[in-house]
Amino acid sequence: MTCIVALIDKNKVYMGADSLGSNSSMQRTVRKDEKVFIKDEMLFGFTGSFRMGQIIRYSLDIPPRQEGLTDMEYLVKHFITALIDCYEDAGFLQKPEGEEVVGGQFLLGYRGNLYDIQEDFQVGIPSLDYEACGCGEDLARGAMFALQLTDKKLTPEKKITIALDAATEHSAGVGKPYNILSI
Repeated sequence: MTCIVALIDKNKVYMGADSLGSNSSMQRTVRKDEKVFIKDEMLFGFTGSFRMGQIIRYSLDIPPRQEGLTDMEYLVKHFITALIDCYEDAGFLQKPEGEEVVGGQFLLGYRGNLYDIQEDFQVGIPSLDYEACGCGEDLARGAMFALQLTDKKLTPEKKITIALDAATEHSAGVGKPYNILSI
């Protein structure tokens, strides 16, 4: 249970997350280990398993970007391959019988762009300058939509805070404090 909110503003990616950890029994705890972090040239915000986020943060060796590749080619061909290998080495990859291998979902800020990495390792590019994931994603997206239309003077950090506040107010799986980073 989570809410990650990301926004592109002036070629910079901002990302914020709540600090709540919860389980299927709706037990809640505030965690000090953040759901958003910067590693090398990348900004990550994960939902789901804290283990997944820890593997990315502390075990993933982000491959160097080769000349001549677009960002998308690099992410699909090299970054995702390294991520799958890292998950496998850590024993995190899941393969339900008869189904595709799955990992987990996270948002990625890279070189001024925003990407949505899905559980099946597809690399999505949101059509808007913002995105959200986690159980509070619809609430946060709605708030971001309204804020983008109505208040051009708010800072990116304030917009993300308001979107996270909307998710916190209306979702049992989202809670303060928030962590907001940019790259």
